Amino acid sequence: MDTHNKNSRGDRPLYTPEQRKRRDETPWTLVQGVLAPLQFLAFAISLVFVVNYLVNGTGLWAATVSILVKTGFLYAIMVTGAIWEKVVFGRYLFAEHFFWEDVVSMLVIALHTAYVLAWLLEALPPAAQMWLALSAYVAYVINAAQFLIKFKAARSAPAVSAGVYVAEVAG
Repeated sequence: MDTHNKNSRGDRPLYTPEQRKRRDETPWTLVQGVLAPLQFLAFAISLVFVVNYLVNGTGLWAATVSILVKTGFLYAIMVTGAIWEKVVFGRYLFAEHFFWEDVVSMLVIALHTAYVLAWLLEALPPAAQMWLALSAYVAYVINAAQFLIKFKAARSAPAVSAGVYVAEVAG
């Protein structure tokens, strides 16, 4: 079997037939599919505002609001993603096939939450807050790449139909 059709450990397909069925039937798959691009859009817009503030010293309010919006999307996708993982794999987090994605997700959440706390408590000056947000964004990009790689693997993995493996057209 090709290694791209296996999980990250390379020892079996990403989904069992039962997991694939649960994944395809749960509305949480659609929720994730809608939230992920919205979060990325919020990230891209926010990145522009944050960099503008760091380069020009203007637009602190826009940068701050954009980070809070991006963080809101992150929290929403993390909660609904945990529910999705429970439905599909029987665990809210750290299911075997998504273990490392979830580990990095915890770092992403921690950094975004650190930003929110620094902002709320005024624990850091604005420029330091923006650098903290950028570090959260770097972790987010790494995590998003992990999930995109996993999504690509899931789309190319064989599906089980009547006991025969067939190429899956859509994840």
